[in-house]
Amino acid sequence: MAAVWGLARLVLALVVSMAQRQVLALLVSRRILVFLKYALFTSITSEYESVVMAHARYLRANPNARVVLHGHTDERGTREYNMALGERRAGAVQRFLNIQGVSPSQMSVVSYGEERPAVSGQNESAYSQNRRVVFNY
Repeated sequence: MAAVWGLARLVLALVVSMAQRQVLALLVSRRILVFLKYALFTSITSEYESVVMAHARYLRANPNARVVLHGHTDERGTREYNMALGERRAGAVQRFLNIQGVSPSQMSVVSYGEERPAVSGQNESAYSQNRRVVFNY
């Protein structure tokens, strides 16, 4: 058992180290967007955790409310890869909301991959604004 915990700590340290190197940006538009970190897994940056928590509180207080989480990516990568990445991105937000007590029946996930960019451009600024999750009520 101790060996399993030791391995788990080693893997977690590796993942956290990798995640710290790859931070995505946040774009604010008429809908609430969330920025995510990517490494071997997807997680919400602590900077935007309070935004997602506010949505969790709203959804818990309004059980008839429904939200569709739209996952988006930048244009780099194949269409198939970006569709899967957009789904993982939105799925990370969905899992976070579920952990906060939001009913799975209130949420659904859609991936648009690179198909609906927020901004045009082929530079890091544009790419970072296109990597996002949109809450669509």
